Amino acid sequence: MAPWPRGLVTAVCGCIAISALAVTPALAQQSSPLSVPPPGKTASEQIPMLREVGIDQKLDSRLPLDLHFTDETGQDVTLGQYFSKKPVVLALVYYECPMLCTLVINGLVGSLEGMNLIAGREYDVVVASIDPGETPAMAAERKQLFLKRYSRPAQASGIHFLTGREASIQALANAVGFRYAYDPAIDQYAHPAAITVLTPDARISRYLYGIEFSPRDLKLALVEATDGRIGTMIDQALLFCYHYDPETGKYGLVIMNMIRLAGVATVLLLGGSIFLSLRRERRQVSAVTPTATTGTR
Repeated sequence: MAPWPRGLVTAVCGCIAISALAVTPALAQQSSPLSVPPPGKTASEQIPMLREVGIDQKLDSRLPLDLHFTDETGQDVTLGQYFSKKPVVLALVYYECPMLCTLVINGLVGSLEGMNLIAGREYDVVVASIDPGETPAMAAERKQLFLKRYSRPAQASGIHFLTGREASIQALANAVGFRYAYDPAIDQYAHPAAITVLTPDARISRYLYGIEFSPRDLKLALVEATDGRIGTMIDQALLFCYHYDPETGKYGLVIMNMIRLAGVATVLLLGGSIFLSLRRERRQVSAVTPTATTGTR
């Protein structure tokens, strides 16, 4: 098993009710399974279930487009319906998750709001549940909450919330390298916090880790996923200065490229200054020459 990237935030969806105050026995019982190691174990020892949780990066791998899911309206769809001419931001969550998934979805909305690209126009968003027991009604409710926060034109047509059967869910998760585990004791899933950016032909382009995603990183990932067909010249310049780090899931500044860019800019400025100076001198000479000629007559 490959080591986890340093920037990967692996979190467990535990119970919300953890308090210093007295709680009911039922809540107290629910809050313990994944949060505290057994007596005699060191606090730093990894919980066994979490050994199965993480991201195995599969960059450039193509998703199986014939997988069947159900969208938020209850219609049967295939994964291939969401891939054609635009990149896709994929989030694997589950809708009844008490904590982590909500943070991931909210973080995604915040990132989308921070970009000048619009869902449905330059890219699509696909959110798929990893819980085969969840229903289209749950997906529809989550989508409405999502759309309330993402107040952009054309948003509904570019944002899709899916549910599916276990076989399709596992096939999609395996294709993305998204490893999760189910804990029947508390009826919850342990899973990583990450989103995946895919090319228009469903190849994995980038992973972004965490529960908050930099709008700059997400936009650069989308620009790269479409070979520069979206974004501006400024975005292309940023891609020259910022390179993706698979270990952190972020775009880091490349100092040497910044130095090169600064050098090119300096040469262009000097060249422009020399050109303008020579042009100014020619104009001055042209203005003086007729006057001198007239004086000799």
